Amino acid sequence: MRPDRFRHFAAIDWSGAAGERHAGIAVAICEAGNAAPKIVRPGHRWSRPEVAAWIEHQMPAETLVGLDISGSLAFADAGAFFPGWPSSPDDARGLWALVERLCADDPHLGAASFVDHPEIARHYRRHGGREGDLFGGGTGRLRLTERIGQAALGCRPTSNFNLVGASQVGKASLTAMRVLHRLDDKLALWPFDPLPDHGSVAVEIYTTIAAIAAGRSAGRSKLRSFAELNAALGALDSKPVRGRGPIDDHRSDALLAAAWLRTVAHAPQFWSPDALTPGIARTEGWTFGAL
Repeated sequence: MRPDRFRHFAAIDWSGAAGERHAGIAVAICEAGNAAPKIVRPGHRWSRPEVAAWIEHQMPAETLVGLDISGSLAFADAGAFFPGWPSSPDDARGLWALVERLCADDPHLGAASFVDHPEIARHYRRHGGREGDLFGGGTGRLRLTERIGQAALGCRPTSNFNLVGASQVGKASLTAMRVLHRLDDKLALWPFDPLPDHGSVAVEIYTTIAAIAAGRSAGRSKLRSFAELNAALGALDSKPVRGRGPIDDHRSDALLAAAWLRTVAHAPQFWSPDALTPGIARTEGWTFGAL
């Protein structure tokens, strides 16, 4: 890969919460070099459709953009997203299309209708003690990138089939799949698409990996002060951001992840993890930086 393959690096902290606009969504970007990352539209409360529109229409050319989501569901462990259901999609793009079709009437790119589907609900753990008979118990099913790549870093991944608890990521990932469906053919979505020679590329990120790269432990990955954030940015050879006192971890996650992407984007090993086969790329996807 050319050292100058990407000119900008963006990171998006995502939210699957109900409603139109979300304090939990933050967008940050930085240029090649070591300039401090910046929040895009500071003070703005983003909606999910606005983020999709920004990526498609306003994001600078030749940007590597990371979304803090899971781009797919577990497939390899059972040979299907929803084993035993004849209508289970064959690949991630089919899954995105299914989420979009079932949730077409859900406002604000929500995804509640997806897990309300009687066959799909059997695979999920939901609030109110509702655990589908095919959930499988325990922590739930994990993708290979979660079982191998993230775990190797000391992370404790959460199953996308678990929609209960503060650490659950399933709701956010389902809503993000509607965004991926909209962005398909607008830019490369790695690893569902191969890395192209030019143009912007979107990848799945896990902001804890960025924090670990900056010297934090998985259990101390959240940065809640400008002092902590700037110390982490310094470990990634980035200039500090302006500010004093507390900062919410949505903004700090996005700022740090943008700077981290800048440090690792041109390293070949991040684009070719040993366990990332063509079949895994097509069905489960991968977390960028999980080796």
